[in-house]
Amino acid sequence: MTASQNHSIATSPNHLITAIIAALQAGKAILEIYHSGEFNIEIKGDNSPLTKADTASHDVIMSYLEPTNIPVLSEEGRDITYQERKDWKQLWIVDPIDGTKEFIKRNGEFTVNIALIENQRPIIGVIFVPVTGELYFSSKELGAFKVNINLEDFDVKTLLATA
Repeated sequence: MTASQNHSIATSPNHLITAIIAALQAGKAILEIYHSGEFNIEIKGDNSPLTKADTASHDVIMSYLEPTNIPVLSEEGRDITYQERKDWKQLWIVDPIDGTKEFIKRNGEFTVNIALIENQRPIIGVIFVPVTGELYFSSKELGAFKVNINLEDFDVKTLLATA
């Protein structure tokens, strides 16, 4: 492996900060809908459910990830063919609500998932459990962490500084 192959395209910790904030803000949007009970359930082409919360979470996450100018492959986004994405060196992979059926059952067992992939390997991962406030995050540089977050009062930069 040459030095240039080993060098990370996204060396900035800002990508991790962006992913964490996106997941937490998406979690806030999800919880508003979760507590309202108004899910507006539709059935997608693959026979899986889609709720208003899936769409709201997707929109919030996209508002944070699009400015990074890194392509996004999201379960609730547009279909992107392999032909179009096969040469991408980086991409965000997003599941705005992993566990939509559990969301609908109101059992709290669903997550917001965001990963940054580089050269077909994950370099950043964020998983947020909105109902419990558990946040799991990792990066190639920092390692992996689990913390509890109060959605009404959090500071991601402080969180990372203490990680």
